[in-house]
Amino acid sequence: MELPVYVPMILFLVLLALGMPIGLALGVTGALGVATTFGFDAMLGVLQTTPFRTSASALLSTIPLFILMAELLARGSVVRDVFRLAYTCMGHLKGGLALAAVMANVGFAALAGSSTAAAAAMSKISVPEMRRYGYDDRLSLGTVAVAGTLAIMIPPSLGFILYGILTENSIGKLFLAGIIPGIITALAYCATIYVWVSRNPGIAPKVQPFPMAERFAAMKPVWPAGILIFIVIGGIYSGAITATEAAAVGAGGALIISVIWGGLRWTGIAESLQATTRATAMIFTIIIGAMIFGYFMAATQVPQHLVEWVGELPLPRWGILLIIVVIYLILGFFMDQIAIVVLTLPLTYPLILSLGYDPIWFGVIIVKTTEIGLVTPPMGLNVFVAAGSVGARIETGFKGIMPFLIAEAIVLAMLIIIPELSLWIPNNLD
Repeated sequence: MELPVYVPMILFLVLLALGMPIGLALGVTGALGVATTFGFDAMLGVLQTTPFRTSASALLSTIPLFILMAELLARGSVVRDVFRLAYTCMGHLKGGLALAAVMANVGFAALAGSSTAAAAAMSKISVPEMRRYGYDDRLSLGTVAVAGTLAIMIPPSLGFILYGILTENSIGKLFLAGIIPGIITALAYCATIYVWVSRNPGIAPKVQPFPMAERFAAMKPVWPAGILIFIVIGGIYSGAITATEAAAVGAGGALIISVIWGGLRWTGIAESLQATTRATAMIFTIIIGAMIFGYFMAATQVPQHLVEWVGELPLPRWGILLIIVVIYLILGFFMDQIAIVVLTLPLTYPLILSLGYDPIWFGVIIVKTTEIGLVTPPMGLNVFVAAGSVGARIETGFKGIMPFLIAEAIVLAMLIIIPELSLWIPNNLD
């Protein structure tokens, strides 16, 4: 007997409310939907073939490799060296240590695409330094948590990789599209810090300027990371290597750099492999579950019906886009960002195409809303990671995030109103 489409949907929500991991919840409800629509044998066929067909994708191998790259760099001294360079150059400015944390995260984001790894590594390095100089924990934790999200916007980004795989768009173009939005976002964070400290100087006491010789000395340990950035990003953009090959080169390069120059030893390598395995298993479980769920959605033609229904709404296309963006922002309050992308794209992507929007630009908007979701309560994974890494209160971290959310809203509005901010580089280098 075929069940109404809303029954598996309700079951999915119930399983989530009971605490079942979202990947398993998607798989269970998708399998039930296929069984009731096509029969038990069809469900067994989907369960037998989907896990292998999904995980055997060559493009998906970029995910664990870029995660490994981030973990290796975070456990060596590379991130510490990048922060030290930014610190010596900017520490004497208003909120200089916070500004240095943002700039260091820009550098780390250009090396690896994991926001969680960036927040964890930078909080352990920069927050104790900021505390030593009397910085308020709200500013310290808020800066580290929000700056860590740059790793999901500045290429190489796992968010763009996942979007490109799921929508069959060029990952190289998506990487190019993230450059200007990433820079604008970093500048918006710096502006927020400057305004906050200007209005309340007591939260960030001034630091004495460093001698020029010390600034030059801080550059020396960073050059291997600069070469790695050039090889990985330059290789992808030039077409010399694919995204998959770049991920392999990046992981191998990160291992060499972290061992030779970053002081990484066997314990750190083992921890990196363990963290990569956990993160990869979680992501692949979500993707496989979403693919199973996707078979049920396709069978019931829910995406097609949704596109038709929205197309008949008495709203301009920008009104429909605004609704979609708000939905993504609300989902980010409560759900894992990867799960949101995997779960919703089969519905929203055809709709966006039917409205005539550019798919590369929409990828930037999706990643931006995902970035915001990483720091908004109650989920706010980056805030939990940043606070937990230094033994601070979660509430303090969320208080520190609030001024940055205003900047995030402004940048998101700019990206929506001015698509050229995302499309200028990929269109001119195509």
